[in-house]
Amino acid sequence: MTLISILIIILAYLLGSISSAILICKILNIPDPRYFGSKNPGATNIFRIAGYKIAIFVILFDVLKGAFPIWLGYYLEISSDSLGAAAIFTCLGHMYPIFFKFYGGKGVATAFGALTTININLSIIMISTWLLTVLSFGYSSLGAVVAALIVPCYTWYFQPQYLFPTIIISSLVLIKHIVNIKRLWNHQEKRIWRN
Repeated sequence: MTLISILIIILAYLLGSISSAILICKILNIPDPRYFGSKNPGATNIFRIAGYKIAIFVILFDVLKGAFPIWLGYYLEISSDSLGAAAIFTCLGHMYPIFFKFYGGKGVATAFGALTTININLSIIMISTWLLTVLSFGYSSLGAVVAALIVPCYTWYFQPQYLFPTIIISSLVLIKHIVNIKRLWNHQEKRIWRN
């Protein structure tokens, strides 16, 4: 692994550690998402606390911070293994941010941003899977879980060299959703459009 690859992986983690949900709420004097709603600093909780406009900003920021290190890595022609590692560390930064005492979001938008750079067809399928699930059942968490479960299959078909990092990222997303999965199983999860 080259020095450039290592620097991009470190940059990926640091970028991932920038919590857009927390920063945007501080700038706009909106309640800190870590202490309200689901207490998760992510777009779904922001949607419930502050509305869809602010949630869209959070999603866009999280997608871009996931995608930027991978784009940079492509530009600097680092290896596919290093690109995969950068994608993983971007998600780890979002989930366990060094700037916010390692308490972060669940990584869905950041994972999408990192993985969407792999293949345009993969990105379309990922967002379609999430959107179709949410529109069908009303649960953002269920959309994330379903997408995380099937994205490795899509990756294997479109870009098999990134299968291993995709499996790791999907596993991290699933681990962060364990509480949601339990609530879904017990019919206690809140739908995205209700408080």
